[in-house]
Amino acid sequence: MPDKKGLLIVHTGDGKGKSTAAFGMLLRAWGRGMKVCVIQFIKSETGKWGEVKAAQKMGVEWLTTGDGFTWLSKDMDETAARAMHGWKLAQEKISGGNYDLILLDEFTYPLHYGWLDTAEVLDWLAANRPPSLHLVITGRYAPEALIQAADLVTEMKLVKHPYQRGIKAQAGIEF
Repeated sequence: MPDKKGLLIVHTGDGKGKSTAAFGMLLRAWGRGMKVCVIQFIKSETGKWGEVKAAQKMGVEWLTTGDGFTWLSKDMDETAARAMHGWKLAQEKISGGNYDLILLDEFTYPLHYGWLDTAEVLDWLAANRPPSLHLVITGRYAPEALIQAADLVTEMKLVKHPYQRGIKAQAGIEF
């Protein structure tokens, strides 16, 4: 068995914690001296979430290409174009060979909505992802083909959430 094999890791499902778990993995890798990068596909590039602030302090490269949550988009064509731009950035970072772990946060949405073709994305990854690169993908609605291609898949299941009781998102917990 090889000492180091880059894993394709997917965090999906309707429960909270997909990105949070991935950020924890990113922090663990960074703490081990690994070169890490994040590309967010949905959240607005103007958002200064807690994880973005922490990454800036740590010197982690963090690229945000979205215009806000998809379900609130005022222009879905612009949202789709931003996702396609994010994929081009991801392709550059992945094929460049400069990282040990890359997180594609909320990348399942461009696949789910058909803005990117899942089979084409998987074919590109098979041909271009360095063998030692860990690639973490988060988001709801992970396509079955992505799940099948992944080495590790975790599904977050909603059991109970404060939103259901009218409690708003909490700084430091949700953002």
